[in-house]
Amino acid sequence: MARILAEGTGSREATVWLKVGSELRAEASWPAEREAPDPLVLADGVLPEIAGTSLSLPVHHRGELLGALTLSKHAGERLTPAEHKLASDLASQAGLVLRNVRLTEELLHRLWELQASRQRIVAAQDQERRRLERNIHDGAQQQLVALAVKIRLARTLTEKNPEKAAGILGQVEAEVTEALEDLRDLARGIYPPLLADQGLAAALTAQARKSPVPVTIEPQGIGRYGQEAEAAVYFCTLEALQNVAKYAGGSKAVVRLAEAAGRLEFEVEDDGAGFDTSRTSYGTGLQGMADRMAALGGDIDVTSAPGRGTTVRGRVPVTALEPVG
Repeated sequence: MARILAEGTGSREATVWLKVGSELRAEASWPAEREAPDPLVLADGVLPEIAGTSLSLPVHHRGELLGALTLSKHAGERLTPAEHKLASDLASQAGLVLRNVRLTEELLHRLWELQASRQRIVAAQDQERRRLERNIHDGAQQQLVALAVKIRLARTLTEKNPEKAAGILGQVEAEVTEALEDLRDLARGIYPPLLADQGLAAALTAQARKSPVPVTIEPQGIGRYGQEAEAAVYFCTLEALQNVAKYAGGSKAVVRLAEAAGRLEFEVEDDGAGFDTSRTSYGTGLQGMADRMAALGGDIDVTSAPGRGTTVRGRVPVTALEPVG
């Protein structure tokens, strides 16, 4: 298309632009070896003035701006009426082509995002596995080794110094209780027993009691779902509540849970400081949430504004395992 535009109008160069989001991006140029121009920002969906061109023509399809065609004549030359008509006719017929190109680009972008998301998930799983290994090695394993040493010492002292042996066994009893608590904490990080036994509402209510910010849980007719879906919503909700405690500076938060149209939905709303979402990208916490939900075919979105708090919403496809109780 760029070649036809350039050769048909006798121009020194021509470019086909594609609208991607709020930008125009140079998708093809002629001559092909010329360096692609920088992307252009659209103002309210209107084609901006493109410097250095002899003619700029918007490309529409079904009333939607999809891109543009631009050409530049040689110095001292102007477009003839016939050349102008050829360029205009090409622009009027290019809409369907650009729509198909954009659909292909969007599909490729989604595939790239999916691949990147899977890579981040694998990296996060490896990091979590190493964290668990360190916690088990430095915590529970060391505690159990120390307990074994003390039990052997108590055994040797049973006849020689029964009183000292009894004291050591008392220490062992207390340390066994501590080791059990540590192991339970590790198990909760992998998959909380309360979530497995009683479901999302009960598990999140228990966690809400530990939050430094008052949290209200509002379950709206949810049942029981697959382990992966419940775990995804549970850990994403906890991550959102952790962000509230760390960054929001608010006085309270509300967690809403619901099922609608075959999707399990959660919403975490706070009354904190908020932020400008157009200037702040996802941090590692929110990106991890997005990856976790995307892996199950779900998604998240964040609504916020300075002084108006923040709301994190997420959805994941589900099939109810039990009737709503």
